[in-house]
Amino acid sequence: MSRRPPSLRLYAQRGVAVVTALLLTTLAVTIVASLFWQQQVQVRSIENQRLQLQKDWIMRGALDWASMILRASGRQFNYDHLGQPWAAPLADTRLDQYVEDGQSAGDAGDAVLSGSIIDAQSRYNLNNLSQNGNPVADEVAVYKRLLGYLHLPTTLATATAQAIAKSQPITNPAGQQTAAKSDSSALPLLQVDDLLAVPGYTPAMVKQLQDFVVVLPLAGATMPINANTAPAEVLAARFADLSLSEANTLVAARRAAPFLDTTNLSSQMSNLFGKPFSPSANIAVSSNFFLVYGKIRMGRAGLNTVSLIQRPTNNRAGSNIVWIREQ
Repeated sequence: MSRRPPSLRLYAQRGVAVVTALLLTTLAVTIVASLFWQQQVQVRSIENQRLQLQKDWIMRGALDWASMILRASGRQFNYDHLGQPWAAPLADTRLDQYVEDGQSAGDAGDAVLSGSIIDAQSRYNLNNLSQNGNPVADEVAVYKRLLGYLHLPTTLATATAQAIAKSQPITNPAGQQTAAKSDSSALPLLQVDDLLAVPGYTPAMVKQLQDFVVVLPLAGATMPINANTAPAEVLAARFADLSLSEANTLVAARRAAPFLDTTNLSSQMSNLFGKPFSPSANIAVSSNFFLVYGKIRMGRAGLNTVSLIQRPTNNRAGSNIVWIREQ
């Protein structure tokens, strides 16, 4: 048997050593690259958490600002209309514009804030459709008129009232709330998008209704709409004997001079149309609920929210946040 020359064996050993060294180098590079990748992921995760916290704090500050404006307006006026400061939208505003000498602290200077305050009682409260687990015929008629003005099927009014009644807690004579009336599996209506759970609604219909209806708490009485802020369609629906063209005339009249109280509203309606304001129409000239829309852009991150602020009936100088939702 022939044997390899010593030189060949030496070359073979050197080749194995080179291959082993290359494999070890590749393994080391792979491990180092993996460690760097994990570190980068962790750093990015920490950055995202920091950005989220900064966005939350900025949004909370914006809500405090909105609440302050509403409280100031409540102290100054006994009525709410679209000419007051709270109704002016906030255009895109860089937060570093309000930092001394233009020097911003951290990433907050890159944040852009915009938003608006909408009178929630300028819209029809869907919870009016049922009280104590029973549909309210007069309110169903109001919603039917609103659907008709929006060119939507009026049959949806009855279906909506029944859906709300099924999920609505019942208050017994002792003042204690019990479970829903008949269907414990029925989901409560918490926001306008929940209308999609009611048979007959489509996404296009719900989108069309967004600016005309709202879901607000109902404390044992029908919530009035604000005649100073409601669109013509909601006004016409609220009054059984007011046409849409007359409602548009009323909207034009309030632009020149907002209604100071319901007596002033009745006088205006009598002068314009020869028909006085009906107390049963559930109309007011002030509001207790406001929707605050906020949008924050901070670098690659963004946050859109809508919040409901309540101004207590017996304390127009006060306010509290009912809920905050991300959009």
